[in-house]
Amino acid sequence: MTDRETSMKELKSRLLSLRIPAERILTDEPMSRHTSFRVGGPADLFVTVESEAELAAALQLLTAESVPHLLVGNGSNLLVADAGYRGVVLRLGGEFCTLTIGEDGVIRAGSAMLLSRVSAAVAEQGLAGMEFASGIPGSIGGAVFMNAGAYGGEMKDILLRARLLSPDGAKAEVCEAPDLALSYRYSRLQEDGRIVLQAELQLTPGDPEEIQARIRELTEKRNAKQPVNFPSAGSTFKRPEVGYAAAMIEQAGLKGVSVGGAEVSEKHSGFIINRGGATADDVLALMRIVRARVYEQFGTMLEPEVRIIGTEL
Repeated sequence: MTDRETSMKELKSRLLSLRIPAERILTDEPMSRHTSFRVGGPADLFVTVESEAELAAALQLLTAESVPHLLVGNGSNLLVADAGYRGVVLRLGGEFCTLTIGEDGVIRAGSAMLLSRVSAAVAEQGLAGMEFASGIPGSIGGAVFMNAGAYGGEMKDILLRARLLSPDGAKAEVCEAPDLALSYRYSRLQEDGRIVLQAELQLTPGDPEEIQARIRELTEKRNAKQPVNFPSAGSTFKRPEVGYAAAMIEQAGLKGVSVGGAEVSEKHSGFIINRGGATADDVLALMRIVRARVYEQFGTMLEPEVRIIGTEL
């Protein structure tokens, strides 16, 4: 048994002592099973925590032992290296998958709830404001972290406050939305590492049929314009200060360019897709080609919107 295997075995024993069941602690779990890109090597340990108490205890242990760790939601914005992740990946389940809808239009959603499920649930109750999120394949926690948005709407438009946990698991607090400094694909959480446990959103009463019609309209637009039938992480690059990434990529003649199983989508050049059998190295190599070509032609260095884990671009 190698030193790494020994240390992971010992760490698993420590996690079991926190009363996290063995079936929720996986060893050498392929991250390709947990990302929308369907690529990524194994995490040393992949742990599902189902309560705030479990999460806090796990974080306190990992922090005290100086073990690298990463929290993931739906994996819809992650690109994990083929070598995997040397440390512990934490996924939220259980009580983090709850939703309550108040009569005042305020909803409380656990951070592991999928945006699409929340959007559908509130639409059925005649609450408007989340239609933009109906096709975003992320979780509530990830959406707050990234200030996710689409079709003219974003989380900062509807977020009231969030319950957060400190990175070391020692302190939980409620933070008002303005204090998160939400802007384009950014929140302060990206700097301070606090973890979203629950979000409170303010929605507006509306006509259920009109809300459903708007969701259908956005779904049709998305299906018509985006490569939804291939694995991807959504928009690969952030919108630059001037112009649009997809337009620059297309004008640089990169639409349809591929490396291995990774391809700049012919349907929407803002997406790099996994056409089948792609590796993380394929995706990274293609991202480098795109950035270099766009910079050469337009003088703009595109910044990744996808979070890259375990390697560098």
